[in-house]
Amino acid sequence: MSKALRWSERWFRFGLWLVALAFGSFLIGLGGNIVENLPRVEATLSLENFLDPVAAGKLRAEIDAAQLARQAAQDALDQAELKHNVARADAASARDTFANWLATRRATERPEQDRELIVRTAALDALKALERKALAAVQAQQQTLLDQQQAEARAQSALGELRAAAAERYHDEMRSQELRVFGYRLALTLPLLGVAGWLFAKQRKSTWWPFVWGFIYFALFAFFVELVPYIPSYGGWIRYSVGIVLTVLVGRYAILALNRYLERQKLAEALPDVERRKELSYDVALARLGKKVCPGCERSVDLANTAIDYCPHCGICLFDHCTACNERKSAFARFCHACGAAAKS
Repeated sequence: MSKALRWSERWFRFGLWLVALAFGSFLIGLGGNIVENLPRVEATLSLENFLDPVAAGKLRAEIDAAQLARQAAQDALDQAELKHNVARADAASARDTFANWLATRRATERPEQDRELIVRTAALDALKALERKALAAVQAQQQTLLDQQQAEARAQSALGELRAAAAERYHDEMRSQELRVFGYRLALTLPLLGVAGWLFAKQRKSTWWPFVWGFIYFALFAFFVELVPYIPSYGGWIRYSVGIVLTVLVGRYAILALNRYLERQKLAEALPDVERRKELSYDVALARLGKKVCPGCERSVDLANTAIDYCPHCGICLFDHCTACNERKSAFARFCHACGAAAKS
């Protein structure tokens, strides 16, 4: 079609297409922000919203108390183990001293040392008693630590079960919220697509066509690009179902449009030659001729062959002769290219 336009008109149309693209781009930017921020109409959910606050608070208090008690028991155990190690070292040292002294006594066999033997034995027994007492303290602290660890583990397990039950409700609500937000997005973008379809059918050739095409571009982008990433998956069946529905709708429209086009072509080809050429727009006819197809039936024709004056497919006149100079010219030209005479109507 551009070959039939004046030079200035081509540049004006190019500028208007830029206007259409700019208009559509700004609409896309605005629509993208709206679609992206639609989830804010719903409350922000977290797992804590679905936990029983009383039960969870009680369990957390038990865990905190158990952790504090466990830390205190661990500190006490460390102190008890240190005291046990000291007592064990004292007892071991005393045993070594007693063994050396006993060996000396046997060597000398002095009777006056029998009383000292009794004293040393009593002192060694006392150290052993202290060691046993320190060991008992260590064992008591170990038991206390174990009790606190088990209490903390039970509280953690109970809180985990509470969280598991809450997580199931949380995921169900998130799924419902996701569907609601998708519904909001669909309710926003689907009417835009409907308006774009109406504009395409009724207004695409109007005076304000740059804004019409900009809006169409925006509506298509909003529906097929902005909306698609938010289609819920659920294993892919929703996405595939939506894809099938859209494919069927588009395919049905294309099939019906093709049948209507073929029916119009059959009716047009049945009209007389003069009427058919009157029905064709001058710009459309020149654009089709520029593509080397018949303006009437849009089938390929060898226009360079000077022996062809009529379309061999539909019979429409392609070339005639000027009434003033008898020069062969295009039947759709308004003036003769050789003499400039106006073409016959």
